[in-house]
Amino acid sequence: MEKLAILGGSPVRQTPLSYGRQYIDEEDIQAVAEVLRSDFLTCGPKVTELEQALCQVTGAKYCVAVNSGTAALHIAAMAAGVGEGDEVITTPITFAASANCALYCGARPVFADINPRTYNIDPKAIRRCITPRTKAVVAVDFTGQAVQLEEILGICRKHHLTLIEDAAHAIGTCYQGRPVGSIADMTAFSFHPVKTVTAGEGGAVTTNDEALYQKLLLARTHGITRDRSQMAHPTDDPWYNEQVSLGYNYRITDFQCALLLSQLKKLPLFRARRKAIVEKYDAAFLQLPEIQVQEEIPESDTTRHLYILRLRSGMLNCTRREFFDALHAENIYSQVHYLPVYRHSYYEKLGYPKGLCPNAEAYYEEVLSLPLYYSLTDSDVEDVIHAVNKLVAYYRK
Repeated sequence: MEKLAILGGSPVRQTPLSYGRQYIDEEDIQAVAEVLRSDFLTCGPKVTELEQALCQVTGAKYCVAVNSGTAALHIAAMAAGVGEGDEVITTPITFAASANCALYCGARPVFADINPRTYNIDPKAIRRCITPRTKAVVAVDFTGQAVQLEEILGICRKHHLTLIEDAAHAIGTCYQGRPVGSIADMTAFSFHPVKTVTAGEGGAVTTNDEALYQKLLLARTHGITRDRSQMAHPTDDPWYNEQVSLGYNYRITDFQCALLLSQLKKLPLFRARRKAIVEKYDAAFLQLPEIQVQEEIPESDTTRHLYILRLRSGMLNCTRREFFDALHAENIYSQVHYLPVYRHSYYEKLGYPKGLCPNAEAYYEEVLSLPLYYSLTDSDVEDVIHAVNKLVAYYRK
């Protein structure tokens, strides 16, 4: 609480606001309870029901639900045929799973720098990273804003690459009027509790390609099938199944699916509230020259998962850590998204140097994520705005 003495007076609010949290109501609880009382806790009808619902939300023809967003990215990379010696281009400003999915398959992640205004992967940087070994692009809809899908798809088609859209942040976002999930070759989603809708944990991959869909199904469940057309030794025995490839146990439970099905009914409400909060933040912070607000491309109608506050460090007499601590003292709990993936110590050991993506590294030094979730009240939002204004006024040069 040292910062209270520095800034003087009482904090903006008496109770803390986290940067993100889930919203669970009685309908969600009842949906899960019904499954817990049923005959199927896993491998049951709720899985299919959820996949159909996600197809309706995204406009995709096919969906494979899995136990995490990381699993979704892994099986998408497997379905794309990523393997030893291949390269997969992705952004450094993302959770590590966006790059790790390449490593899981024996490939090498290649990091393309971000656009310093939108914070999404820069198509020009993607072009510069393509080599004869490039197999796929994992383009991340960072904060929920869609990447420049039309341009990136054009690059992938020209070079015969698979486009995997990492939409872990972007359920409910549309690009040129089409829902995210129906545009890329495959789109991976995450349903972690801080996302717009949650299954507790969980993920999914959507696609319009039936061949990719069949590969995704096998990868989710040990490579085992009951489809006789895929077997080397088919029989008429009703109990018979056959492992035809190497897969994993990435199944999602029926009670997780029940929770997500209930949450998806509230997606329009969640979407509208998040957009309203972002509008309030933007209106307030665009007035502050010391703050940079994330730029949104006109093609993206964004359901924002994160709200990024970027400090113009040359205009403030404080470090990002000092601003972070001062916000905490005001009971506004922020977070940082993300350390560039190649700056993690594991990636350093793989030989990735500091300075690889200058825009991403400059971005990382200046950003904080502010509270953004459905249950924030108007008063909560005003508290966040008040706290930021208070600190900017105090630290202004």
